[in-house]
Amino acid sequence: MDNRRKRKLTFFTIGLIFLLSGVEYAVILPTIWRYLQTLDAAPYFLGLALSAFSLSGLLTGPLFGHWSDRTQTTKKIILFANCFEIIGNFMYFMGFSKWLLLSSRLVAGIGTGAGSSIFGFLTRSTSPDDRATAFASVMACRQAGLLIGPAFNIFLRLCDFHLGPFVVNKYTSPGLFMCLLWTLLQVAVIFMYWDLPPLEKGKAKESLTSQSREEVEEDQGLMEEDNDEEKPLMGSQELGGSYGSVVTTNGSVVTSNPAGYDSSAASKATLHHISPPPSSVPPESHASSSPFKNFSISREFLREEVVVLLAAQFITLFNQTALETMVTPMTQKYFSYGELENSVMYCLCGVEVIAGFLFVRWLSQRVADRVVLAVGLTICNISGVWCLIFLANPLGAFPWQLTEFIIGVFLQVLGLPFVAVAQVSLFSKITSEKTQGFSQGVRRSVGGLATILGPLWAGGLTENMYIMMGVMMALLALLTMMLAFSYNRLVAPATEEQVDDADNCG
Repeated sequence: MDNRRKRKLTFFTIGLIFLLSGVEYAVILPTIWRYLQTLDAAPYFLGLALSAFSLSGLLTGPLFGHWSDRTQTTKKIILFANCFEIIGNFMYFMGFSKWLLLSSRLVAGIGTGAGSSIFGFLTRSTSPDDRATAFASVMACRQAGLLIGPAFNIFLRLCDFHLGPFVVNKYTSPGLFMCLLWTLLQVAVIFMYWDLPPLEKGKAKESLTSQSREEVEEDQGLMEEDNDEEKPLMGSQELGGSYGSVVTTNGSVVTSNPAGYDSSAASKATLHHISPPPSSVPPESHASSSPFKNFSISREFLREEVVVLLAAQFITLFNQTALETMVTPMTQKYFSYGELENSVMYCLCGVEVIAGFLFVRWLSQRVADRVVLAVGLTICNISGVWCLIFLANPLGAFPWQLTEFIIGVFLQVLGLPFVAVAQVSLFSKITSEKTQGFSQGVRRSVGGLATILGPLWAGGLTENMYIMMGVMMALLALLTMMLAFSYNRLVAPATEEQVDDADNCG
């Protein structure tokens, strides 16, 4: 199987992983509260069960990321993590006691830690220009899972039979259903997922090889020269580490113009420049050396631009989960919405989010990530002001209250794809690629902390909406000021600097 097909199947499998994570959230969340009630659980158990899932993912994300950075593999990590999803969902299906149910969410949450390894893999396997597009695609897959998840509950709620000693009903069936889906995903990962080589080597070699062949055919038509040209070109790429550059014997980097060189002359010139003595060729052990050599957490994460992006991750997720917690009590209080109306509302929000991710996927190919981030943050600020004015204490008759609510929710959902894609894409570019799995684990842990604190904050202040939304608006204002002061630093390091860093590390 050629590399292009392997790449497509691997990215398709990653999309399935994120799709199932969205389906699991949408299938279990609507029924878990009533499920706990059948087990005589106190109301606070709902918060514990939801927080347990996020807590275990928060703790395991950096560990799985560290593992992938050291081994430069992700397939076995995904297979290992999915085992926890399978076991956790089967425990949820058993449901003999409230403590088993709580433990099931804690175990299943461990599987979400593999997401940091996947984001690290995407960073290594995509170019900086295409990275936002790839991240937007996988995030859209999760939102698609959130959208289609409620549809599965239509037939799961009809289940009412016994499977050996276990009862299969509308409360336990989501656990069995997700256990089967994660098991099928294991098979998909085994046969459709490959640990692809980093893009810098594989893609550059392919590009240079195809260009040299075209130049030879156009200029001289001598196909036998292909092999002579491919070898030095590949050698230069391996030594230089960046497209279109070669390393001379004294270690300096010479930037070339592969689109316009003369093939016959360049072949000899390249041979002359890239034939260093054996002592200058990096040993094989260098490739397998620890990526955490000379790694410093403070130097990596306490930089101004990294702090801004981690703050964006925390604040946007905190506000999002707080508003999600507030929406259902609010619709019940002012509009008398039931399960059907809320399901329709969530489906419409899911459609908007997916459309937003697709638009950001298109936009990110045309403008810089920091511009996308600024646009998203502007929309979030407008939404925050609107919610503070009109939703904290809705005014007017029913039609006007409903209009206020729809506009507020629409603006809040609209800004999420912009901020989500831009901050993860920028984060992958300004942090070290060698330790990207661990860095993405830290980023996801910050987000996990937000998803724990957001519902707790909103749940305790449903009767004090001005305080709840005022603090949320203050956090957005703080993030906006941080972005304004650090805007010039939110760019990927120059290629030349990356090459110099690689040389110095070598």
